[in-house]
Parts: sequence; C-alpha cells; structure tokens
Amino acid sequence: MNRKMRDRLALHTWSLDTTPLADALAAAKKAGWNAVELRRIDFTRCFEKGMTNAQVLDLVRKSGLEVACLGTEYGLIFSDGAERKRLLKVLDETCANAKALGCDLVMTSPGQNPPTSLAAAAANFKAGGEIAKKHGVRFSIEFNSAHSLIKDLRSGSEVVDQADHPNCGLLLDAYHLERSGGGGRGFESYPEKKTFAFQYSDVPAGPQSTANRPTDRLPPGKGKVRWREVFQLLKEKGYAGYLSYEAPNPELWSRPPAEVAREAVEATRKLLAEIE
Repeated sequence: MNRKMRDRLALHTWSLDTTPLADALAAAKKAGWNAVELRRIDFTRCFEKGMTNAQVLDLVRKSGLEVACLGTEYGLIFSDGAERKRLLKVLDETCANAKALGCDLVMTSPGQNPPTSLAAAAANFKAGGEIAKKHGVRFSIEFNSAHSLIKDLRSGSEVVDQADHPNCGLLLDAYHLERSGGGGRGFESYPEKKTFAFQYSDVPAGPQSTANRPTDRLPPGKGKVRWREVFQLLKEKGYAGYLSYEAPNPELWSRPPAEVAREAVEATRKLLAEIE
C-alpha cells in the first residue's frame, strides 16, 4: 500500500456507535473516508435483526468502502477453559470474514475480564496468531491506557514479544499513547514491522477519564495530542497501513452521523497536509 496517509483513512464504527451499520457505512462513504474498521458487535447487531453473516458481508461490500480491520470479540486475551475455546471460535469466524472482505488484519484488546499475567496474555495472543495464520491474515493487540496491566507501549510490546509469532503485532492508538505518557514521538523506538495498525483520536485537556473504555475522545486538533509529531513520525517510519479514526463520545453520537464523519475526515486531512 503506497498511497499517502491522507488516502489511507478509515472510520472506526465505534465513532458512530448509535448509528445502524448500513447508515454508518453510508455516512463514511459520503464524507470521503477510504475505508472502515468494523467490530464484532457490528455483525452481532445485524444478526439480532435477522441478517445472516453472508448478508452482512454483502452490505459491507456494497458500500464501496475498503475494510481496514475487523475486531474480534473482546475477552480472549485473559480467558481460559470453555470461554477461551468459544472466543477462539469467534476469532476463527472473524478471520474468515476479514479474508472474505479483502482485509488482512484482525484486532483485539485486553478486554474487561480480570487480568492474570503478561505471559498468560501472550499465550492466548499466540493461539490467536495461529488461527490468523490459517486464514492468511494478521492479528494485532491494542494496549489500553485505562487497563490495569496492558496499559502502555512497554507492556503491549512485551505481549507481542513473548507471543513471538509472525502473524502477531501491535496496534498503536494515539489516544492511548498520549494518556500513557507516550504521546508525540513517544513510539519512536518501536519497530515499524511490528506495528500492524494505527488508530487515532484526540485527548481532551484536563483530568483523564477513569472509565475502563474511555468515551471522551475527540476529533484530531480538538485536544492535546501533538499531531505534527505523531504523523511526521509515522511518515518517517514508512508506516503503510490505514489510520483508523476511533472516537467514541456520547456528544458526537448525538449529532448527525454524516456531519460527525465529515468533520473528522476533514480535520485529519488538514493536519496531514502540513507534513505530506
């Protein structure tokens, strides 16, 4: 993928969480996003409305948007027993869907179940990497600045290193980098070849949210992230993947989805124009 960063922008569906998938896809397309990042819950909500998996895939294809990444159901990283087996099956289905949509990347996060150890997380992550390899896709893990264990670049990279699997890599998020003390050029030492994905949104000034899954995220330029440093470093590293805008925020969800989508993509391209 040799396109400029401004042509590799994906809208994460959590940014339009209260909008049905079909409408979210339409809003992303109209606003000028190149791609979308989908979640497992997007599929689940469609299933609950009576749609089949094949129908959901057709809906996404007909949008005309590329798919940057698919999220699997959270919880795998610190699961065991029957729940681990179930979540690995969900991951298998997610990887198959990614492949069917021409997408080579699946992601997960630490999840909300009680953490045990980085070694246990790495073992489950590696098991997921084996499933991803079977489907010819990659598997990435995102660290969460609000998590008690996998909360920063150091701990996230340790999980990747301990997993030691060619299909396993790290997802960096500008929001979590900033909140965990690694904002700006704080990820300079992390190798590009292990950086499988990049998400972004801005961090509001003032006290940090204490929520396990923070929903105070803002469009780029509305908070304190040093975007010139972040985007310049991605350019220097030769990062060739998508930039996925993940900005859950109830205030944004209350506005027209097309307006929210357009505001974010225009703000992003304006910032990128300063360094490209």
